[in-house]
Amino acid sequence: MATQTKRPRVAGPVDGGDPDPVVGFLNWCRRVGLELSPKVAVSRQGTVAGYGMVARESVQAGELLFVVPRAALLSQHTCSIGGLLERERGALQSQSGWVPLLLALLHELQAPASRWRPYFALWPELGRLEHPMFWPEEQRRCLLQGTGVPEAVEKDLANIRSEYHSIVLPFMEAHPDLFSLRVRSLELYHQLVALVMAYSFQEPLEEEEDEKEPNSPVMVPAADILNHLANHNANLEYSANCLRMVATQPIPKGHEIFNTYGQMANWQLIHMYGFVEPYPDNTDDTADIQMVTVREAALQGTKTEAERLLAYERWDFLCKLEMVGEEGAFVIGREEVLTEEELITTLKVLCMPAEEFRELKDQDGGGDNKREEGSLTITNIPKLKASWRQLLRNSVLLTLQTYATDLKTDQDLLSNKEVYAQLSWREQQALQVRYGQKMILHQLLELTQVGSFPVP
Repeated sequence: MATQTKRPRVAGPVDGGDPDPVVGFLNWCRRVGLELSPKVAVSRQGTVAGYGMVARESVQAGELLFVVPRAALLSQHTCSIGGLLERERGALQSQSGWVPLLLALLHELQAPASRWRPYFALWPELGRLEHPMFWPEEQRRCLLQGTGVPEAVEKDLANIRSEYHSIVLPFMEAHPDLFSLRVRSLELYHQLVALVMAYSFQEPLEEEEDEKEPNSPVMVPAADILNHLANHNANLEYSANCLRMVATQPIPKGHEIFNTYGQMANWQLIHMYGFVEPYPDNTDDTADIQMVTVREAALQGTKTEAERLLAYERWDFLCKLEMVGEEGAFVIGREEVLTEEELITTLKVLCMPAEEFRELKDQDGGGDNKREEGSLTITNIPKLKASWRQLLRNSVLLTLQTYATDLKTDQDLLSNKEVYAQLSWREQQALQVRYGQKMILHQLLELTQVGSFPVP
């Protein structure tokens, strides 16, 4: 099975607790009714890094690995200030929706009698989380330029600061008996946001609940010990009274048990979890082409002011159809375009003859939009119209220019094991993100060949 570099865990006893945090955690599991199969073990040995869960014996697909009763979950409802958080729910609303859980964690972390203290002992050391939000800004921009991560982190940091100063700190100051001075810290709040981002779980809505607000995140002891792989071998199932981790494929004795955090590209993994899967292990990896980049490529293809104005008119029409936006992106996977409808409609509208566009616009977008099923799987891209391929190709070339390095530079670093080993952990992770994206983009270049163009 492929392995990954994973966010580091550094655990230790909490305030004089059990010197072996695993023993303390397992004793706590028994007290709260969290049942682990005798076939699994929490261990530092045989895992990709830090704590993980390994198979003591061979496990068959469908076997139950552990059961977490809902009472053992740590959430805004189960914490010791759950009543207060519920009463103040209106005042705690925020863009993230995470404030109640974060306040629960801030309280329980400093509460001497918190029932979750043995669980906290297996948490990573908060000061050593490796999310890019903790990297120096210049390092983040240098290593991850072009990947989309620096922009996502800047938004996160702005939202965290706003949320903390406008909601969280005033709430803690209004309840000084529940929040000691040592937890009234923006730095600690940053760290807990990253922890919730990486370790919490969000129960999916039922099909009939699609119109409801998403469920709030919760901390799930034992489940958050499992590491992630795209080719995972276990999955978390939800039921009324408990959560169950079930094997999805046979797991040989001694092998690590991996959960999935969802279909995550490497840029999402490093942004939200602080690690990546090395190329080519992450079969869910993607590359983004910013929607405004396609607009720029279309504008570069105009020769007259009239053509330029028409290109903007086409773009405005696509905005009206809600196919594009100033901050949106077309998402390209290794085998398919995940935003197929948006991209094919955009290429069609930007490339169609002017008269055809006028007719479509007069019909208010209600014209014939039929397309061949699966027409934008990667292997079918060469079958697109030449003008569409040209626009897509020019958009890819513009996207490649946003990186600080070219593909060959990254390939040379990856292929030289001695040089790669001398890179810092962050440099290695960032390199894997860049390389995976560029490989997808260069595959697009090969598939959109119309003429002879230089490749960056």
